[in-house]
Amino acid sequence: MFHTVSAQYRANDEGFFGDFGGAPLPPHLVDPIAEVATQYQEAVTDPEFINQLHTLFSAYVGRPSLLYFAANLTQELDGAKIYLKREDLNHTGAHKINHCLGEALLAKRMGKKTLIAETGAGQHGVALATAAALVGLGCEIHMGAIDIEKQHANVRRMEILGAHVVAVEEGGRSLKEAVDSAFGVYAAAPEDYFFAIGSVVGPHPYPSMVRDFQSVVGKEAKAQILQAEGRLPDYLIASVGGGSNALGLFTAFLDDETVNIQGVEPAGEGLDSQRHAATMSLGAPGMLHGMHTKVLQEEDGSPSPVHSIASGLDYPGVGPQHAHLESLGRVEYVSVTDEETINAFLKLSRTEGIIPALESSHALAQVIKLAPTLPKDAIIIANLSGRGDKDTDFVAEWLEDHDRKL
Repeated sequence: MFHTVSAQYRANDEGFFGDFGGAPLPPHLVDPIAEVATQYQEAVTDPEFINQLHTLFSAYVGRPSLLYFAANLTQELDGAKIYLKREDLNHTGAHKINHCLGEALLAKRMGKKTLIAETGAGQHGVALATAAALVGLGCEIHMGAIDIEKQHANVRRMEILGAHVVAVEEGGRSLKEAVDSAFGVYAAAPEDYFFAIGSVVGPHPYPSMVRDFQSVVGKEAKAQILQAEGRLPDYLIASVGGGSNALGLFTAFLDDETVNIQGVEPAGEGLDSQRHAATMSLGAPGMLHGMHTKVLQEEDGSPSPVHSIASGLDYPGVGPQHAHLESLGRVEYVSVTDEETINAFLKLSRTEGIIPALESSHALAQVIKLAPTLPKDAIIIANLSGRGDKDTDFVAEWLEDHDRKL
């Protein structure tokens, strides 16, 4: 069910992708996290577990998601053909449901009582609350107070689904602090909780496990583009915060060397400002949340404050596999600004009648830059990782603050 790549792209037994990854943990968490790794390896070789997950993907999530040819956008940009992998059409409205169902089934298998996690834009929180309700587990979601203000509708959805939402007021009151808060609660009672990390970050096995659950995205896209065009795409493009939607799309194509791959991160208000979350562009090797990876950090090694117009991307680190893929030169990482992201949000809405999440709009902004520079027979697949219903009020306010009208 999961796509297997060559050894250079996989983690070793200690969870390292080259120099990045691992599981540097306090002693009392070593055994609980190791048990997650053991149970995951047993689950993915159990036909009953795989069949149950596959059935939920099909009958509950609505997979396979569509690979949509964006004819109007293609025509307007007058360059490469643009295809969108429509993860926004999944139940709950984003790619997050893919790994949340996998993690919920694993937690149930392990006898845990409650799923606990962080969320930024709220999509991971909604998906996890949905999965918890489905399999009969409790759910506790930690969310930065700033993100709660921006994503109020998703907070209500989580609460309606039965989740307990914890507002995090510390520090920057956003995604990094939400991770810290949730991990602190988990660390105090790992026998009761299953920490359902929302991206390809954290200690081993989470970067590999979340990637595996998300790899269905690229596996489907590969089959779909071969059916539609008879060949592989020239470019794959996806947004990168922690990086789960990107690795979901990229994994099935990593061994196809003719396919160029770009990850797009938040330049925010500019790379020359302090208001960005461009970890791949400006970060350095460091340790964050139980992993060695690239981190935006201060001189003392503490994580830097970060900013993105997309709540799901304002994270000072990145999944260790992304850092490894950059070191190998397999994936190119670029960045786009808040303004470019807003413009892409509006352009897709008004050319294709599809309102994208601000996270996904980062990828679209890069598509808008790239497509006109390519031949008309070139093919781009962009991951439309989520829908933008959650972002409409915020976008309207941003436009008003910048003296622009809808």
